[in-house]
Amino acid sequence: MKKLISLAALLFPILLLAQPRINAGPMLGPVELRDAKVWVEVSAEVKTVSLQFNKKGDKQVKTINYKGELGNEFNPLFFTIGGLDVNTTYEYRIWINGKASGRGGELTTKDLWQWRKPAPDFSFLTGSCSFFNEPIYDRPGTPYGKDSSIFEHMAKEKSAFMLWLGDAWYTREVDYYSEWGMWYRASHDRALPILQNFWKSMPQVAMWDDHDYGPNDIGKNFILKETSRNIWKKYWCNPSFGENGQGTYTMLSWGDADIFLTDDRWWRSADRMKDSVDGKPNPDKEILGKQQMEWLKNSLLYSNATFKIIAMGSQVLNPVSPFDKWKNCPAEYHDFMKFIADYKINGVIFLTGDRHHSEIIKEDRAGTYSLYDITVSPLTSGTHTFGGAEKNNPFRVLGIDEKQNYARFSFSGARNNRKLTVHFIGLDGKQIAEWSIGEKELKTP
Repeated sequence: MKKLISLAALLFPILLLAQPRINAGPMLGPVELRDAKVWVEVSAEVKTVSLQFNKKGDKQVKTINYKGELGNEFNPLFFTIGGLDVNTTYEYRIWINGKASGRGGELTTKDLWQWRKPAPDFSFLTGSCSFFNEPIYDRPGTPYGKDSSIFEHMAKEKSAFMLWLGDAWYTREVDYYSEWGMWYRASHDRALPILQNFWKSMPQVAMWDDHDYGPNDIGKNFILKETSRNIWKKYWCNPSFGENGQGTYTMLSWGDADIFLTDDRWWRSADRMKDSVDGKPNPDKEILGKQQMEWLKNSLLYSNATFKIIAMGSQVLNPVSPFDKWKNCPAEYHDFMKFIADYKINGVIFLTGDRHHSEIIKEDRAGTYSLYDITVSPLTSGTHTFGGAEKNNPFRVLGIDEKQNYARFSFSGARNNRKLTVHFIGLDGKQIAEWSIGEKELKTP
């Protein structure tokens, strides 16, 4: 009898894992005026998945059945809920194999304010670099991943959405050149219990940097870049993923802000390529590439937003950074800076991650408004200490090192007098620093 009990105790966890279940999610994707996306990943044993939704407080329920492929080792999928009413809250629930899973949440569609009322006040969260320890595959020594409870505080925020600035997960040496390993890393980190409340608390959009794209500092030469892009499209519900089967860049609009999520890896030249040749900027060294640059320029010319936030994995303006930055590609960088000056593009702010510290870098421009590069990092990865030429960086207007943090970008104020306020929030959910700028400070004289 004791042997039978011991065998049952041994087999129970295995049998439990073999049951049809939700591995991760649900996670909210973009929520627009009349539709919304909901992401979830299920186990290989699941045969059917459906989503039920209704207006909050309304008993009339609608069902969407998932019609895609199931039964794989990795089964990320998403639902698009269409035909919604504007500025309305809905409840949704995930069903698997015809039974309620107990997992679900709420979403609220955008308000139709254009041509009807002033731009709404709103906020979004942002941050980069989230490393989650898995000791068997991590490098020896002090664990690189730090306290993950920061996501518990973020889940309690009442913000419009979360923008991941890159390195949402970290591939390891065992993942770099393994197609299965790349899928495993995304699936493993997405399923971590500490993240589940956060995924459904607000819409999630993301851009990648090197660690969730592939190996450290790699660019266009990554041999599994196509695999990486396929995984990215399965694990995020971004509005779009590049063009012509290339890259992952996209944009989203909320209120009077347009946010351009660039791809700094797909076309990126090797960091060791020379910045200049024969004393002239090297036109072959690039980060964004010609296709993406054309899209970004045209998108900025089209935009009428008060604030035009250009998000990139690598820093843009910091001239004394010893690490990768857009200025290390001078031909592409100066071409873009000349473009926004020549066309008098107003409201430009750069938003970056990667550096394992947070800071705001300012660059003055002759005859026009100053540019700012707001870096937010890290969420859970190891922190960085200002040192060397960066210790007393004369271009820095605000700096936070040796602290895990995220940022809340808040937009407020009357028409023609809008203001952006950036709150840097620490691990304990308390504010570390604050900085703000008015729309009039971001206009060409």
